[in-house]
Amino acid sequence: MTYTTLQSLPDSLVQALNAGTLAPYLGPDMLSLCPAVPVPAAPLELAGFLNAKTSVPGKIRNRLTAVAQFIENFKHRRTLVAAMDEAFAATPPPSALHGWLATLPAPLIVDTWYDNTMRGALAARSDWAEVQGLSQSEHFGTWTGWYTAAGTLSPDPIGATTVLYKPWGARGPASNYLVSDTDYVEVLTEIDIQTPIPALVQERRASLGFVFLGCRFNDQLPRAFARQIMKRSRGPHYAVLPDEPTRMEARFLDEQGITRIALPLAAAAGQLMASAELAA
Repeated sequence: MTYTTLQSLPDSLVQALNAGTLAPYLGPDMLSLCPAVPVPAAPLELAGFLNAKTSVPGKIRNRLTAVAQFIENFKHRRTLVAAMDEAFAATPPPSALHGWLATLPAPLIVDTWYDNTMRGALAARSDWAEVQGLSQSEHFGTWTGWYTAAGTLSPDPIGATTVLYKPWGARGPASNYLVSDTDYVEVLTEIDIQTPIPALVQERRASLGFVFLGCRFNDQLPRAFARQIMKRSRGPHYAVLPDEPTRMEARFLDEQGITRIALPLAAAAGQLMASAELAA
């Protein structure tokens, strides 16, 4: 594998975030930085929460999408949505890194977990809009839903300074979730031709690179979404990955030209905060 590994954040990364030419791409582990985490913070945790609501066969208990599919099939979609709403009813208090990211002139922030933390961090601003992936089980033929900072439907988000993109949906403001096998099959059938990815996201990414924070790529789903969301973006790309990548993660980093930052997320956040203070 030929991807590059760095032991600290390069100055160019910090400068690009400050300039709005690097888009934050957030994963579930961002919640590890929050002072309190009253929601499931990983797919396995969420699968466990759903298992506690509806007993599922042992052979699928650790597979989130399969657990969600079982509930959808045998207890109805409404039961699955209600359980997801309960799981993410509380909003974790944003971490310092969430708060700092919310102050940046980022044209795009991607967030691939179901919590409302980043929305909460952006709450002091009114110049942003949110777009979420929609389940075809509930919104057949409509792939995304737009919302204003106030949580109402947003008919014209083009003028928003920042677009918060939640490709898997979120608890707020409208309980949209891509979580079951069927949800993902529908999206992945179309994602190669970019149909589920909002046109405005496609437009903005063309001048951006991405920095992955709190993400892992040791499962097919996060790799597939990241690959398609990054498509035709300008780069460069970085990923904060403290642990040695798995074989499939290493292949993904290599094929996408992503530079690995071999730091714990908390250490990377500390470096970003220190750089922000120095620049202030």
